[in-house]
Amino acid sequence: MTDAKPTTLSTHVLDAEAGRPRVGVPVRLERDGEVLAEGVTDDDGRLRFARELSPGAHRLVFEVDTPFYPEITVAFRATGDPAHLHVPILLSPFAFTTYRGS
Repeated sequence: MTDAKPTTLSTHVLDAEAGRPRVGVPVRLERDGEVLAEGVTDDDGRLRFARELSPGAHRLVFEVDTPFYPEITVAFRATGDPAHLHVPILLSPFAFTTYRGS
């Protein structure tokens, strides 16, 4: 059995209704109830976390403030494979989609 490697993380918030990136979305990275890092999406709707993730379950909390969703939480597992995780959100006023990006 090999040791799991640290994982890097980025995200991207796209506004499907407006057809453009969602700028200035506050995003928190959490693990076991502890905030590990936080930031806001840039002019392209992107945020790259400087902190490496240890293996295990983590959460991204997006403060999107749509008419229906005040926030969106995405739980995911870091395993070290792949070494970089990209977790994008495609957002509309009453729905959202996420997936493991590249």
